[in-house]
Amino acid sequence: MNKSLRHAVIAGNWKMNKTPDEAKSLVEQIKPYADKADCTVVACVPYVDLAVALEAAKGSKLSIGAQNCHFEAKGAFTGEISAPMLKEMGVEYVIIGHSERRTYFGETDVTVNKRTLAALENGLKVILCVGEYLEQREQGITSELVAMQTKIALLNVTKAQLENVIIAYEPVWAIGTGKTATADQAEEVCKIIRDTIEKLYDKAAADSITIQYGGSMNAKNADELLGKENVDGGLIGGASLIADDFATIINAASK
Repeated sequence: MNKSLRHAVIAGNWKMNKTPDEAKSLVEQIKPYADKADCTVVACVPYVDLAVALEAAKGSKLSIGAQNCHFEAKGAFTGEISAPMLKEMGVEYVIIGHSERRTYFGETDVTVNKRTLAALENGLKVILCVGEYLEQREQGITSELVAMQTKIALLNVTKAQLENVIIAYEPVWAIGTGKTATADQAEEVCKIIRDTIEKLYDKAAADSITIQYGGSMNAKNADELLGKENVDGGLIGGASLIADDFATIINAASK
């Protein structure tokens, strides 16, 4: 982290976990840690939990996010949720392009771009996910792939809009597997993303954008990962469902 240039953000991705009652309880547990943190703390919850989480988080520094949004404002898209719907609810953040959306639900770089633009145009802050599969890392194309994903996802995103974008590097081989990129591997790819932003925009934009690591960051490895210059926070999966573990990561980002 380099807090003199950019803000640290710890975001929990609850995935398909927690009923509304369970969500309320977990938000209540997380709030005290968010309130005293020297970083932004976000809980990205399932759609059915949004209303309860927003209400429970009122008056605290904990921000609430969604896990996806559609690129159209309305229409015949059964099962989808639009950015205007999220905005009217009071949602502040939305995850776009998570590897599970790409792997299981057919998201492409093009639809990720369309969803990103829709979210930004409706005043949401985007946590934009990029990352490679294990075979792509083994083929030595991580840098090209991640740069390409970043470029396509940010097509037609203005420099002003970029201020509302966080990029999360999530190596797909480390999502939900218990495997974690080494701190050096995470730093290397986060630096590639930052260099790509500089080429697309300018150095000021690259210096100021928050780039998270999102691949099985947990209470044990958070300090080492967040100690790297270009790792500005984390997109946290399983550890975000356990208040004490999430608190440890928040504290690591608050140093």
